[in-house]
Amino acid sequence: MLRIEQSGPVATLIMDNPRMRNAITQEMWQQFQELLERLDADDAVKIVVVRGAGEHFSAGADIASVERILHDPATGQHDGGDITIAENALARFRKPTIAAIDGYCVGGGWQIAGACDIRLASERAVYGITPAKIGIVYPLSGIKRLVELVGPATAKYLLFSGDFIDAPEALRLGLATKVLETHTFWDTVHAFALHLSERSQFSTQGHKALINAISAESHDVAELSAYWQRQMVVSEDAAIGVAAFLAKETPRFSWLRPHPQEMP
Repeated sequence: MLRIEQSGPVATLIMDNPRMRNAITQEMWQQFQELLERLDADDAVKIVVVRGAGEHFSAGADIASVERILHDPATGQHDGGDITIAENALARFRKPTIAAIDGYCVGGGWQIAGACDIRLASERAVYGITPAKIGIVYPLSGIKRLVELVGPATAKYLLFSGDFIDAPEALRLGLATKVLETHTFWDTVHAFALHLSERSQFSTQGHKALINAISAESHDVAELSAYWQRQMVVSEDAAIGVAAFLAKETPRFSWLRPHPQEMP
């Protein structure tokens, strides 16, 4: 199952199947969208951390049912199915997301990590992007994100070989944002998530929306930028931030969410 734990403004989305190193079953893939919608609607949640239960992030999609998981009933093809739905729901989630990667992060587990905004890895994390080991082709959504993160040459190396790489190599190649000491890993992840939650959510969510649009080469980037600039005039966060800076105080930002009817 997937389950949620909440601590103040930080919600943790946990892939809970430790007996199988948190392999993601079809039922688990199908739970991502619903749980993310619930977290999106909860204004008390500002940051979402994604992790596995116990000692591993995820060993990937449940191999025994991978054909069924990848099947898209709408097209009859095996080009993403539940994996793409879950991955896209995470990538499009408006609040900041952190993948906390400890132990194995393999296959479909990497696709979940790759759809997050920031990837924090422990020193003992092991990555593997392994479709060539089982004779499948990744969904296009996952390939695109991999190429965006590491570039086409490195993406080919990882996809062709299926080799496991350690955390320092993952950092060098762009699969990890930062590598943290294992013995303080979870405390550091939580402290960083709290740190992000104290920043202006207007600024954070606006930048996330714009970066995603730029990466997707969206035709409406200029319109989206104009929207956020207009909102900056009416949002209280800028005034709060400036006043706190001048007073040498910690700002207490108030903005929570955009108005959907006003967005481009």
